[in-house]
Amino acid sequence: MHPYPFDNRPNPAYPDPMDRRKFLASSAGILAAFQGDSLARAQSAVASLGGRPADTVARDEDFWFNIRHAFTVDRNMINLNNGGVAPSPKIVMDTEIRYLEMENLNPSYYMWQVLDPGLETVRRRLARTFGADPEEIAITRNASEALEIVQLGMNLQRGDEVLTTNQDYPRMITTWQQRERREGIVLKQIKFPVPPPSMDYLVKIFEDAITPKTKVIHICHITNRTGQIFPVKKICQMARARGIETIVDGAHAFAQFPFTHADLDCDYYGTSLHKWVLAPIGTGMLYVRKNKIPTIWPMMAAPDSMQDNIRKFEEIGTHPASQRNAITEALNFHESIGPERKAERFRYLRKRWSNALRPLPGVKILNSEDPEQSCAIGFVSVEGFDPGKLHDYLWSKYRIWTTTVTTPGEYSGLRITPNVYTTLEEVDTFIEAMTKVIKRGSIPA
Repeated sequence: MHPYPFDNRPNPAYPDPMDRRKFLASSAGILAAFQGDSLARAQSAVASLGGRPADTVARDEDFWFNIRHAFTVDRNMINLNNGGVAPSPKIVMDTEIRYLEMENLNPSYYMWQVLDPGLETVRRRLARTFGADPEEIAITRNASEALEIVQLGMNLQRGDEVLTTNQDYPRMITTWQQRERREGIVLKQIKFPVPPPSMDYLVKIFEDAITPKTKVIHICHITNRTGQIFPVKKICQMARARGIETIVDGAHAFAQFPFTHADLDCDYYGTSLHKWVLAPIGTGMLYVRKNKIPTIWPMMAAPDSMQDNIRKFEEIGTHPASQRNAITEALNFHESIGPERKAERFRYLRKRWSNALRPLPGVKILNSEDPEQSCAIGFVSVEGFDPGKLHDYLWSKYRIWTTTVTTPGEYSGLRITPNVYTTLEEVDTFIEAMTKVIKRGSIPA
């Protein structure tokens, strides 16, 4: 407080309004420079870690302070639904805007002569991160497009069976159901408890469901519902030994935790890059094992000369090059943090809120605590609480943004997905809000 509230005499501790405006303008400039230099700051923060293990870095708030300031998110809301789509770091957004402005100078020249050739660099970078040959990587608009290319392009006959679960992504299930109606294939959906008893249990339920007519096994690498990670390699190798192809939905897995194709050994893999890679919205990736490329029809027609070419899956007509070219910068940012550090930070944040809520009456946390079975995605169900109303209450009262998930007849609740820019204060606000309403026993009107 000013020592003389009604005195107009200057006080060095309280600058006049003009000085304050100068200070704010200066601060804004400093913040802009700080955010514009975000990648360098992230790299510098990593360099200062001195080889400390990832689980230790997960608790180092000074390190994550540097990462948080790479983003221009709205801090007047708490975004705990990064699983649907996540914001990009400012350096990625700036790169996308720069390319967009470039292609608008003369679209037919800059898009096709300057920017499109840059996609081969993106392809190489994605392939290196995934541990595959660049000639096995197609750049798509999202995981749904990547997976539907394979689902609709496979040669299946009437009566051929596809195995999946009832907790796989709805759009992918809808795609198989359309082929059921149109062509007479058979979709079999397997149920499993959450969390499951073990990873081996998940292998066995697929193995037990196989019949002589089974041609495809379609699984999530990590489910979009409760964040259950699947033993992909064991299922894929079990399937291959029986002549069955495997499609893996990696929409939520890629860049959430570290792995390469060697850890999966699948035939096909589709993912979105605007989730955990933090690439521009509308970017995705499709992996097709090289010897499988000729057997898959592209969703949009390509010439016969491209039969063996992974790029036939990119023949979608005119589209902006700016989004795809900015993927490289997102990969730079991801690698600057380090995949292991990201995964441990995610687990740390998930355990922070889930361990706090677990003892409360009626609370069920539907995640395994096994680090091989869970990472960033958490799921909370509260007996007697409608998840939709709980979602609305958290938003209207605390500006906490979540998403509801329901598996009919099995479970319903809130899916919680923080990200690298999430603060401990934001997580603790969620804990506080949930604790109050659960202890009250009802949602205030």
